[in-house]
Amino acid sequence: MRVIIKDDSADCASWVAGYIAYRIKSFKPTAKKPFVLGLPSGSTPLGAYKELIKLYQNKKVSFEHVVTFNMDEYVGLPPQDKNSYHHFMYENLFNHINISPKNIHILNGMTKDFAAECENYEKAIKTYGGIDLQLGGVGTDGHIAFNEPFSSLTSRTRIKTLAPSTIKDNSRFFDNDISKVPTQALTIGIGTILDAKEVIIMATGKNKSEAVHQAIEGNINHVWTVTALQMHQHGIIVCDKDAASKLAPTTVEYFKSIEDRVR
Repeated sequence: MRVIIKDDSADCASWVAGYIAYRIKSFKPTAKKPFVLGLPSGSTPLGAYKELIKLYQNKKVSFEHVVTFNMDEYVGLPPQDKNSYHHFMYENLFNHINISPKNIHILNGMTKDFAAECENYEKAIKTYGGIDLQLGGVGTDGHIAFNEPFSSLTSRTRIKTLAPSTIKDNSRFFDNDISKVPTQALTIGIGTILDAKEVIIMATGKNKSEAVHQAIEGNINHVWTVTALQMHQHGIIVCDKDAASKLAPTTVEYFKSIEDRVR
């Protein structure tokens, strides 16, 4: 595992956007061989999306031959709903870059057949040869995508009932009204995430410090699903000082010394 510890969320966003741009450019994608990027929603990646837009505007990266798969979508919210992840992604990224609509994949939370929707999503990912780089955030309870505590670490794309803590955390997007937050979502699984060739998990703020501690220093378990990243050959956690505040000093020193040598 690689751990990047930055001063604040802005530095994290800049590093992540720069790395994604670097990976896309070094891949040299074409129409026949696109770069496949897995994307999250929520507040954590917003800064990275803004930085990616800037890089695109400054002609530092192109999304012409990039295919995206989003991690999740609420059940029961139509794409045009301001709280749907369809709306979120177009407002905060897709409307501002040169990505083709046919290359954008987001789970359909309005489907009448959840099983078929999830199975077809997995098939679509495989059609492109898998995800090259999966970006994600982490919840205060350690969940990644909507793989809530006690999710199987080999799970695939499916419907999940959201934990009370997740509903409470996400109520900030619903006028702080818990009753307005959907209680279910379609989500890629932990197994789907681990299939990606690279995985980057972002974490910022003190409220993510326990999740970061568990992810890096804890045991692999299905209570803190982010700990599954320990099994990935190319897993990266990018966090700020606040999110890293519960790590042992020796752990921080170790990872910082490695990055200092890389530079």
